[in-house]
Parts: sequence; C-alpha cells; structure tokens
Amino acid sequence: MFADDHLPPHFHVSTPDGEALVLIEGLQLSRGRLRKQDFEVATDWARNNMRLLRDRWDELNG
Repeated sequence: MFADDHLPPHFHVSTPDGEALVLIEGLQLSRGRLRKQDFEVATDWARNNMRLLRDRWDELNG
C-alpha cells in the first residue's frame, strides 16, 4: 500500500511470478496478474486482516 494512492482502496501484491492490485472491498483483482495460488494466499491474508487494511488505507490516503 502506498501513500496518496488512487481510488478505489486497494493493496499491492508482488510475487516472483507477477504483480497485481487487489480491491479491499470485495477482494477482487483490479489490475495485473497472479497465479491462482498466490491470489488465494493474498486474499486469505486480507480476509483475516481486513481491519488493518482499511485502517492503513485511511491512514495513508484518508
């Protein structure tokens, strides 16, 4: 996640095999490409850390 980033609220995922933006609301792939397994790991983590993601987005971009 970056400060002064564009809407909608999202987080960045980087792996050796790809990079992507994932929307915080709905956990949908917004841009880029990830292997299915990497996307599942990222979205599982996000589901378990949704409050942290929202708070951090507001802190950096609110």
